[in-house]
Amino acid sequence: MKAAVYDVAGGPEVLRYAEIEDPVCADEGVVIEVEAISIEGGDLIHRAMMPPPHPAYVVGYAAAGRIVAVGGAVRHRRVGQRVTSFDMAGSHAALRAVPAAQTWLVPEGLDAAAAAALPISFGTAHHCLFARGALRSGQTVLVQAGAGGVGLAAIQLAHQAGARVLATVSGETRAARLRELGLAHAIDHRKEDVAAEVKRLTDGLGADLVVDPVGSTLAVSLAALKPEGRLVFVGNAGGSALTLDLWPALQANQSLFGVFMGPLLTRPEVYQTVDMLLHEAASGRLPVEIARRFPLAEAVWAHRHARDGQVVGRVVMIP
Repeated sequence: MKAAVYDVAGGPEVLRYAEIEDPVCADEGVVIEVEAISIEGGDLIHRAMMPPPHPAYVVGYAAAGRIVAVGGAVRHRRVGQRVTSFDMAGSHAALRAVPAAQTWLVPEGLDAAAAAALPISFGTAHHCLFARGALRSGQTVLVQAGAGGVGLAAIQLAHQAGARVLATVSGETRAARLRELGLAHAIDHRKEDVAAEVKRLTDGLGADLVVDPVGSTLAVSLAALKPEGRLVFVGNAGGSALTLDLWPALQANQSLFGVFMGPLLTRPEVYQTVDMLLHEAASGRLPVEIARRFPLAEAVWAHRHARDGQVVGRVVMIP
């Protein structure tokens, strides 16, 4: 099969388009003929920083497509079904082997690119906002990196839940699109003091909840949080050392929650939430923004585009 592989960690240029052996279907797994691959933040971090366990390694969390093989122990999947999937590697290829329990049926009418992009971004955002963040209607939430995948999903879900949504965004073009999706106030982190602006917009109180997938912004997120507020930390896209003075948070009785979605997506309540979100997207009630589409052979360019973050939405590859 064709795949985007790499032999050493590094920039997007370490990826190469190669012919490798087809994956083997495990007894409790399925093999998917890939229709679309969503490039996730973790894909970029792994490719850049994690030495691959072997040469010609296939990176990638998310892919959607049609099942072409089913393991002998699998009873709830069959050949021909369209599914979207999650695993810690293996998506950047024409065929993907994945545990059947880590797949969701794609509802009728949902585009493969949207199906590939939704489980991680929207599943993560929903978990951060509601399972960990306990967000309620009428509360104010600040979303760091609002134009990113998790940020974009969090804005939509929080708005639909009746919350007032603030987000950090760079550039008026992206801010305008996010307002169409439910953003109440865009804060340009390049030009404005984010914490001061949040306090101004909340009459000096601060946000009830902050969702932070950046990491390097944690100190700002805590400063923007009201006393007894909640901060959900869900990544380190900023690549910082994550040193943080937590004494002010203690004095303000603030709560800090860490979220790492990898082991959570197969938990029954999270799995069911993703299934619900897929049906919401298929019905048109939950737009999944796809910024750019690239052929798999152009994986280097797709990774560069995703890293640059110059657009609202997801970057996907199509084999």
